[in-house]
Amino acid sequence: MSLSKDLYSILMALARKKIISANWKMHITASQVLPYLTVFLSEMTVMEAVEVILIPPFTSLPKASEIVQATSHTRTLPLRLGAQNISSHEKGAFTGEIAAMMLCDLKVDCVLIGHSERRQLFGENNKIIHEKMMRAHDHHLSPILCVGETWDERSLGKEKKILEQQLREALCNLSRDQIARTIIAYEPVWAIGTGQTASLDQAEEMHSFIRGMISECSDETTAQHIRIQYGGSVTPLNAKEMLSGPNIDGALVGGASLDPHSFAEIVKHASNFST
Repeated sequence: MSLSKDLYSILMALARKKIISANWKMHITASQVLPYLTVFLSEMTVMEAVEVILIPPFTSLPKASEIVQATSHTRTLPLRLGAQNISSHEKGAFTGEIAAMMLCDLKVDCVLIGHSERRQLFGENNKIIHEKMMRAHDHHLSPILCVGETWDERSLGKEKKILEQQLREALCNLSRDQIARTIIAYEPVWAIGTGQTASLDQAEEMHSFIRGMISECSDETTAQHIRIQYGGSVTPLNAKEMLSGPNIDGALVGGASLDPHSFAEIVKHASNFST
């Protein structure tokens, strides 16, 4: 279903607001969600210019959803709920998989797709990632599409070729409206969980390249307003510099998001750059 002109205009107006995502990976149990969010939200003041996406493991999603919904009318920090994975299948005999309709039932509105750990550890290729993109959009979930190169690919000068292939195959046959609802996360694989972060110049170059690719896959307006996050050992110490890049619209935070104080500090840095 295509978006109306009015809704597309709203999406474009909201775009480029800084967006900070917490990928908890296989951490933080259901019983730990409330203590975490109690601390995190207590440190947040009025920050309507920043969006925060919490991405818990599946067993913690129901509790996180309950808290997010319960506080949705009282807080001033835009808080969204994401999932770490989605099945490419609608439903059926697929033991261990999570269907889009199950996520929607928990008020999830974002989903990580194509994270390097899914690509490397679980064999997800560009074809599977494209199928998941289509499934997410079928249910009006906003994908957070992760793209990035390995160190070997960068050392051979293939980083842009890799990103182009990942983007073209993931976005193939998506409409302009669907691409507008997509968030891109550039995560150099060599920087994820290693403590090694891309320099601001390196990240800016790749974010600018991605924006150019979005223009080719969609149009210039969408390219200028789509949000592109940086991910890869983001911490409170490097977030301020990284978020200063004109093409860097936020951060996908892994390890540093497991501490609510640390994650809150990153969100505060983002508030200084949001328009």
